[in-house]
Amino acid sequence: MHRFSGAFSGTPMTELVSLSGIRKNYAGVQALKGVDFDLKAGEVHALIGENGAGKSTLMRVLGGETAPTSGTVRLYGRTVQFSGPRDATRRGISLIHQELALAPDLTVAENIFLGRLPRIINHRRLRKAASEILGRLGFAIDPAIQAGRLTVAHQQVVEIAKALSNNARIIVFDEPTAVLANSDAERLLAIIRELRAGGTGVVYISHRLNEVFELSDRITIMKDGAHVETRQTSAADVDEVIASMVGRRMSTLFPPRDGRAPGRVVVEVRNISRGQKVRDVSFSVRAGEVVGLGGLVCSGRTEVARLVFGADRMDAGTVELNGKPLHLSSPRKAVRARIGLVPEDRKEHGVILDSPIRINTTLAKMRSVARFGFLDVDKERRVAASLGAEMHLKAESVDAAVSSLSGGNQQKVALAKWFHADCDLLILDEPTRGVDVGAKGEIYTLINDLARAGKAVLVISSEHQELFGLCDRILVMAEGAVAGELTESEFTEQHLLTLAMTGSTRERDNASQ
Repeated sequence: MHRFSGAFSGTPMTELVSLSGIRKNYAGVQALKGVDFDLKAGEVHALIGENGAGKSTLMRVLGGETAPTSGTVRLYGRTVQFSGPRDATRRGISLIHQELALAPDLTVAENIFLGRLPRIINHRRLRKAASEILGRLGFAIDPAIQAGRLTVAHQQVVEIAKALSNNARIIVFDEPTAVLANSDAERLLAIIRELRAGGTGVVYISHRLNEVFELSDRITIMKDGAHVETRQTSAADVDEVIASMVGRRMSTLFPPRDGRAPGRVVVEVRNISRGQKVRDVSFSVRAGEVVGLGGLVCSGRTEVARLVFGADRMDAGTVELNGKPLHLSSPRKAVRARIGLVPEDRKEHGVILDSPIRINTTLAKMRSVARFGFLDVDKERRVAASLGAEMHLKAESVDAAVSSLSGGNQQKVALAKWFHADCDLLILDEPTRGVDVGAKGEIYTLINDLARAGKAVLVISSEHQELFGLCDRILVMAEGAVAGELTESEFTEQHLLTLAMTGSTRERDNASQ
């Protein structure tokens, strides 16, 4: 692999940045409470904590996106005050946010060099330069394609390429692997190691603790806007770190499955197809059952969910709900049939960010909060408040905009909408993507409660341990088709990946011998 060099030629472990006593107040609320954080050249410093712990706010201070209420920022040994994000970028700092910030109508190449484009663009030269950076990352992405046409995973790669094009000395990665397949995530982690070897300082924010322990040199834990502790990763223990973050150990995250007894078939999917993306897929989900849909990114999992939900039209096949055939030509008809879908991209399709929590939570079943054909706002507030309490939603009020919430709480709002709709089948596509450990445990409990209440649940996840901890059985997809099914006794990484990568039940059986 090409070694990235020239980012910073200082002595390894030279301090690049030091944040001291950083406080940030928003309308009387203390988002940061005197936080200390530092980063050295040639290290990966992991920053972890629950959603709302203050990690992103602290990094926005580092990136010049927000000014601290008080405290000191020292960069390369000198005290600085950023005039804005561009100032921080010019000084060698790049932030890669969890939520993508690409211009969808511009090409990949234009996005990578956005902000540095000349008045007269030599597109051939621009595409060549973009291809070189993407090639160094190991991804064959067409630099001439519009960024909005890329998958979410490839959009994340373009964000990373954009940061690398700045030859930054300091790079902040906020949940960079959340939407990447395992092979792509490993490729990214290898790139970060190369950056570290070249002297770049990396701040790594992730809820995937296996990555944190595999990659980082130090770990800083934040909670409720405050610094809890910083320790060498080599001296840290996963259970102790989780306990410092949320007050309980990892073994307690997944609720026990007792009380769940699969009953009648709720949904029967037979031979559905859509081009080469979904090929002759069949499966069923019973009442009180959680069925997983595993496989690599782009294996067809999300496409299956969209077909069942009526978001895309199938070329062939049938879907039956409670023994009756459905003709789902639109999501609206699916909702009327009592099918719900929490999509993988919650900000684009799962919630309306600028609307209040109360509207989002009742949107799928508005007639329940209407009176004589008119919206009863007081009833809407009561229903939203009840759902919020059930889901342990952290918000100032149900009138607050969803955009004001942390990622985990936004996901709870997306779930609350379908809880209120009382669906017979609920499809959850990456239900805990970008969600902290504590919120994950709460969402797992909610999913388990749905199954115990007799609902049929289909869970799509790239986190294998999530599938193993939640599901009664797992269907593994490869190249648009169901490669095989795993029962609980077969829940291993080896079995799942063998199916996902070879598409062969026979290969799986041979691998287990």
